[in-house]
Amino acid sequence: MSLLPVNPTGGPTAVEDDKTCTPEHCFHAFDTLYCALTGSTPTPPSFPDEKFPLFVTWNTRSSRPGRAPRLRGCIGNFEPLPIHEGIAEYALISAFKDSRFRKIEAKELPLLECGISLLTNFENAASYLDWTVGVHGIHISFPNPAIYPCADSSASSPFSSSSFLPRFTSRHTLSATYLPEVMLDQGWDKIEAIDSAIRKADWNGIITEEIRRSIQLQRYQSRKCVVGWDEFIQWRRDDRDEDIYYTQD
Repeated sequence: MSLLPVNPTGGPTAVEDDKTCTPEHCFHAFDTLYCALTGSTPTPPSFPDEKFPLFVTWNTRSSRPGRAPRLRGCIGNFEPLPIHEGIAEYALISAFKDSRFRKIEAKELPLLECGISLLTNFENAASYLDWTVGVHGIHISFPNPAIYPCADSSASSPFSSSSFLPRFTSRHTLSATYLPEVMLDQGWDKIEAIDSAIRKADWNGIITEEIRRSIQLQRYQSRKCVVGWDEFIQWRRDDRDEDIYYTQD
């Protein structure tokens, strides 16, 4: 889910190494939420204040071994942001303003894990199938079929562009995004991911091939790191905060 403009400004960010996103980024998000809920003093971040599009994800870890964490909030921004401020801002937005969930409360802190995704390598795709599951995240936008009815395309190739691509404004555009890991977690192929994204974009009508071919797709990659509450606690203690502790109600 994106709250701000979709297209990155200043060109794509290309990253070659796997050290782009580190536990320090997650600790900064955790620290922001912890301090907001407890009134504690924040620890200033020590990592470089680079600019990236980013997403902050909160999950609740299960107390039962082998069970996957459950999504608790995920919101980000496709515009490159200075990550000191951007991570802190979206740590709170995703914790308190994801409309799919109630606000995170202090008693939940010991069950949480935090994931930071720094988005890189943005490219405009040639078609809605021009991306790789397990490598790319996708952002789709398409004209609202309720406003711009699509023509029949039963004989058209899914690798071609739609013959009906009207000029449309953002008010008439539906859009959605999925981070790269979502497709793997859900076990989706490309068509399943695209159709789910169309539903996520609030189109509830029949999904036709012409609607799929009207999609403008931007693919991107992500560098992600995840930490849990225990790791965050140790990080605060290593930073000489010997008083930090929290128990569940």
